[in-house]
Amino acid sequence: MFIRIPWGSNCRVTQVEVLVIGAGQAGLSAGYHLRRLGLVAGTDFLVVDHAAGPGGAWQFRWPSLTLTTVNGVSDLPGMAFSETLAPHSEEVQASVAVPNYYRRYEERFDLRVRRPTTVTVVCDRGDHDGALTAETDRGEIAAKGLINATGTWEHPFIPHYRGAETFLGRQLHTKDYGSAAEFTGKHVIVVGGGISAVQLLDEVSLVTTTTWVTRSEPVFRDEPFTPDIGRKAVAMVEDRVRRGLPPGSVVSVTGLPVTDRIRAAQQRGVLNRLPMFETITPDGVRWADGTEMQADVILWCTGFRSALDHLAPLRLRGPGGGITMAGRLATQVATDPRVHLLGYGPSASTIGANRAGRAATQELLHTLRA
Repeated sequence: MFIRIPWGSNCRVTQVEVLVIGAGQAGLSAGYHLRRLGLVAGTDFLVVDHAAGPGGAWQFRWPSLTLTTVNGVSDLPGMAFSETLAPHSEEVQASVAVPNYYRRYEERFDLRVRRPTTVTVVCDRGDHDGALTAETDRGEIAAKGLINATGTWEHPFIPHYRGAETFLGRQLHTKDYGSAAEFTGKHVIVVGGGISAVQLLDEVSLVTTTTWVTRSEPVFRDEPFTPDIGRKAVAMVEDRVRRGLPPGSVVSVTGLPVTDRIRAAQQRGVLNRLPMFETITPDGVRWADGTEMQADVILWCTGFRSALDHLAPLRLRGPGGGITMAGRLATQVATDPRVHLLGYGPSASTIGANRAGRAATQELLHTLRA
């Protein structure tokens, strides 16, 4: 018999039917749908999050990212983002507005998120009636099923280039960015072809000299983002993860949206992109043809990878590093249907996370109760 033990008891192991790791867009969506399916938060299922407060990765975004510059905030199921906004609030920092929305969402649907709780590892030890065991800094949690919604923010990716350790200037990732003012008077090389790279390039170029470097030629999208473009991007990523391949870049399908600020940056010559350099030198970078450029800062806007290291003992990854996914919206791990990954593959976008939250909870409970 699987005994439910409320969180905070004196027992060594907390036991629940479903454990949700992460309280960002995907995790909150999963919690909402678990409640809709009749489960009780804190007893039947538990949502844990490593951060001290609500907001997911949004609470850590750079201060200049406001609701006018952010690339959209999707509504969570059952409650619109606009409900939490005051009139004329476009200039509010995203790192303030979105956490406020998430906090009110958690309260309205009584999701009882347990934080701060860091999950260090999830394993299958064969005890607790066959449940998975999550080891955390607040004790162990045994769960029949797992919805992992840890996202990517905690796993920034910086590609390795020869000579990186010799660079005498500063290197930082998007995750570490604060404001453009700290780079005044310095030459900044911005690396990356995604939306964040273009946004930060534009911002930093207003106060200092910049150079933009990408691996492939950026493709700008001057027409509106249509549902067809979105479906095409999702289908591409879904096909890859169903075949066990690592998720690809969505921007390669959708292109970079052209806003008024982007047009202004183009007119200023900021978006004159150079191909990727080959080597990093103590004073800057060097291309394959021997051309060198001095730099004070290298800003790596090279994206993130799924934060899944805590799931390593479950051996979910295949030989190529990808995880073979199954299920209606490709959230179910093919080799272990007790595990669903939200924020991996086609559910990585905020819109995708909402749709996937419903499908994942339904499929998981069907598996556990079959």
